[in-house]
Amino acid sequence: MRLTQGTFSFLPDLTDEQILAQIEYCLEQGWAVSIEYTDDPHPRNTYWEMFGNPMFDLKDAAGALREIQECRATYPQHYIKVNAFDATRGVESLRLSFIVGRPSEEPGFGLTREEGPGRVQRYSLRSYATQRPEGWRY
Repeated sequence: MRLTQGTFSFLPDLTDEQILAQIEYCLEQGWAVSIEYTDDPHPRNTYWEMFGNPMFDLKDAAGALREIQECRATYPQHYIKVNAFDATRGVESLRLSFIVGRPSEEPGFGLTREEGPGRVQRYSLRSYATQRPEGWRY
């Protein structure tokens, strides 16, 4: 199963050249770039680990690409994403987020159905990756 979260998620993985072009666009807009990684890709897991500090003063997209490559080397079996944050007063929110690294095997998610009183049925998603302890998921 291929995880589809963020912008460009239904496209093939971006090349480093395409990633560089997206980061250049973000910098042209005045957005700060940051890199995050996780081994728990559940859609509600919005708090991924930060790799380094956010790059608020970055002027050259090549610096962010070096950080991405370093993160890939450090965490080759994790999901890695780039975030672009707009710090403009009154906006102050995430403007763009896309995945730039994936584990070699993506286990996917399971749908759990729970029956309650009467005819109530509850459904929830759980990542197959979380069946293993943190740090050993991939």
